[in-house]
Order: sequence, then C-alpha cells, then structure tokens
Amino acid sequence: MVIGHLIHGEKTDWVARVMIILEHGPHQPFEPFDRDAQFRDSQGKPISALLDEFAERRADNLVQLRTLDLQPAHLELVGTHPALGRITPRQLVATWTAHDLAHVLQVSRVMAKRYKQEVGPWAEYLSVMR
Repeated sequence: MVIGHLIHGEKTDWVARVMIILEHGPHQPFEPFDRDAQFRDSQGKPISALLDEFAERRADNLVQLRTLDLQPAHLELVGTHPALGRITPRQLVATWTAHDLAHVLQVSRVMAKRYKQEVGPWAEYLSVMR
C-alpha cells in the first residue's frame, strides 16, 4: 500500500533523518527503513483516514523543514545511511522529491492500465500502458 509507505516515510525518514544529520553528523547512522511497517501501521484503517494522516504529517514535515531555514552549508553536511554510507541533506531532500514522483508514476501506471482494453489500438502509443 503506497499511502501507508508514504506515511511511514513521513514518520521516520526524510525530515527525521535531516535532523539526525544536523544534530549528530556522521556519528549516528540512521536506523534502517522498516519496509514492513506500512502493513502493520495501516492495517484496518480506511483509506480516507490514511490520506488524512499523510496530509497532516506531510504538512507538519514541510513546516519543520522550513523552520530549519537550511542554508547551503547545511545541505552539504554529512550523515551515515546504514546501506549507502555517506549522504548529505541535499541528497536526502532530493530523494524525498524523487521518491514521491516515483510513487505518483507507480499509481498512475496502475490507474492507466485499467483502461488498456478501452483504449484499444492506442495502447501501443501510450507508454503508460507498458
């Protein structure tokens, strides 16, 4: 479930990890991302509640990020990712953006493929159908 995954990222990844870098630098590695937490945390919750939770957490994280008033030097500080090694806040925030876009693409492909039969021969020209 994409929305559960995004919520978990809002709780434990992006801004939380920027904070670790700002406070501890490379001396405190991040906890590994729990790729199963989304299933436990979202179980039994209606999609409307999950969407509301995501919207609230994302808004809070954006406020927190703005409040940090990161300057160019802050973006080049170094942190330690458990699998990737040295990373910077600049890379982390860029990855946050690209990660969201990857999931938007994923969702749009699933939605578009529901129309594959209806579009008929035009499917050949629509890359989203592949």
